[in-house]
Amino acid sequence: MWQYILWVGGLMGLITMVIPYFGYQAGNPAWRTMIFTTLCLAQMGNALAIRSDKYSLFSIGVFSNSALIGAVLLTLGLQLAVIYVPFLQELFKTVALNPLELAIYLGTSTLIFLAVEVVELGFARVPRDSPQSLRFESIQLWHGNG
Repeated sequence: MWQYILWVGGLMGLITMVIPYFGYQAGNPAWRTMIFTTLCLAQMGNALAIRSDKYSLFSIGVFSNSALIGAVLLTLGLQLAVIYVPFLQELFKTVALNPLELAIYLGTSTLIFLAVEVVELGFARVPRDSPQSLRFESIQLWHGNG
């Protein structure tokens, strides 16, 4: 479990800090909003991806947990409100992102989801009793299965 926390947390931290860093260096006043948005969206991608430690979200069914989908959509809506509603911008010290910036942070946040899904794809392709399953032992430890 702790290995999983380290690799996903490290990847999430890297993605959250590297991309907005370029905005900071360029003097873009939205750099704090970029970090906040990337972290929020990355957490939602992680929540969707970790529904199972062995199976992809797509094999389980994207809409099989309606409460989670509702929570993710609500969070996305609230995040957009914090970015674009003037009194919430003042309260949270955010600035509006242009469509390109928003698309960049949505795309980079998706990397967390994709990374976890790729690891789960490795679980699905190798039978547990196969000698090749030993190659995935460290990955299984990341997911807390060891």
